[in-house]
Amino acid sequence: MSLSQNAPTSKANKREELKKQYKDGEEIVSDDDLTRGKRRKTDKEKEKLQESEVVEMKKLENLIFGSLYSPVTFGKEEEEDGSALFHVDRSAVRQIPDDEELSDEETGQVVGIRKGEAAWEDEEEKQINIDIASVNRLRKLRKEENEGLISGSEYIARLRAHHAKLNPGTDWARPDSQMIDGESSDDDDTQNGGVDDILRTNEDLVVKSRGNKLCAGRLEYSKLVDANAADPSNGPINSVHFHLNAQLLLTAGLDRRLRFFQIDGKRNTKIQSIFLEDCPIRKAAFLPNGSQVIVSGRRKFFYSFDLEKAKFDKIGPLVGREEKSLEQFEVSQDSNTIAFIGNEGYILLVSTKTKELIGTLKMNGSVRSLAFSDNGKHLLSSGGDGQVYVWDLRTMKCLYKGVDEGSTCGTCLCSSLNGALFASGTDRGIVNIYKKSEFVGGKRKPIKTVDNLTSKIDFMKFNHDAQILAIVSTMNKNSVKLVHVPSLTVFSNWPPPNSTMHYPRCLDFSPGSGFMAMGNAAGKVLLYKLHHYQNA
Repeated sequence: MSLSQNAPTSKANKREELKKQYKDGEEIVSDDDLTRGKRRKTDKEKEKLQESEVVEMKKLENLIFGSLYSPVTFGKEEEEDGSALFHVDRSAVRQIPDDEELSDEETGQVVGIRKGEAAWEDEEEKQINIDIASVNRLRKLRKEENEGLISGSEYIARLRAHHAKLNPGTDWARPDSQMIDGESSDDDDTQNGGVDDILRTNEDLVVKSRGNKLCAGRLEYSKLVDANAADPSNGPINSVHFHLNAQLLLTAGLDRRLRFFQIDGKRNTKIQSIFLEDCPIRKAAFLPNGSQVIVSGRRKFFYSFDLEKAKFDKIGPLVGREEKSLEQFEVSQDSNTIAFIGNEGYILLVSTKTKELIGTLKMNGSVRSLAFSDNGKHLLSSGGDGQVYVWDLRTMKCLYKGVDEGSTCGTCLCSSLNGALFASGTDRGIVNIYKKSEFVGGKRKPIKTVDNLTSKIDFMKFNHDAQILAIVSTMNKNSVKLVHVPSLTVFSNWPPPNSTMHYPRCLDFSPGSGFMAMGNAAGKVLLYKLHHYQNA
């Protein structure tokens, strides 16, 4: 009875003591807090006891089974007290480089395996002879035709050599000792800072090759805004020509207007338009030096437009000549001579400075096309007799003439800028590409015959580095072909599929071949960007 009465009293006393202990604003701890504290203390004691038991178990396991929980380290000296039950035997068989010698202790304990040597050899292989001539699938191992029996070791060596020949592997998988002189492994590259140098720069790791070798097969290009979108022509476009600054483009046609555009591929701003009342324009071209524009039509005269003075001069008729038309001409690369096609096989040579006739050349047949070569020193001509003439303008004589293979009537000629190549087109759609040096030397066989078009060839043009040859026929729609000259193949994606070029009539490349402009019979000048070339 007394116990039951004293119990509540003891609890009350504890509460009073706690209140006194934490009086004056201090935190008062409740009975629940005291109970939780005891439980936490008990839990911590249990965890410490379990950890001590785990440590004791690991020590016992290490004593019995060795070091299970700590990694084995090689190259450290063993403790002198010999407390460890096990030790690492470093005298095991290892590979020894060719230039390293075995110590006396190692020699007495084990024989090292040198790098590249077999760990074990079968003595019977040297005693076995194999007839490689009697088995069909082994005959490829013979070094001589009459070879028959070889030893087993030689047989294995030849099998390995044949396997290495069929499966050369890759450089990165070869050990450093097998690297060819002059090569280096990835580790060497890292040590030399090769990878670090790449990671330190923000430049493109893969850079497109521009201005060098053009790839065959497919031509990379983009269609841009029409060059004459600001002022389309009302008639067919007969001439498009880029100025040497690559920004100025002239267009001319039967609407008697000579137009100039500033080409940027986006706006193509119109600069000027000039109307020639008495001359439907058949051809117009800049002089290579960019100082003048020569304009001609089916007339006895032609025009010269001075770009600096913005002045037109009317020249003709030429003294001593009765030609009724001077519509077709070519300008030499040195800007000194203009060659007009005359009557009855005559070629008329006119000075660009005086605008006077300085000489004539005479072919056996009629003249249909002209092309200057070798910086204006030579002139090529072809016509109704199916032959190509090579003229030396310094002596005014014919150097060579030869039959254009498969041609009965030449209709078009063009020469590369360096004069190494020239192309001849015929009335049957055949284009022959020649090396000029071989043709003049007597070899009349063309290096390539392009027969992709079936109608008369009216226009051809090499780009500035002679990697592209454009071929145009005005008789059919979309009849334009671009030839990859280095491989002598036609680009498969030109003309563009599902596009209407109408009837093409003329074409020109910008000085750096970045742009290509093509005039058609609908009065439009289509403009394309060739991605391979960086400069316009």
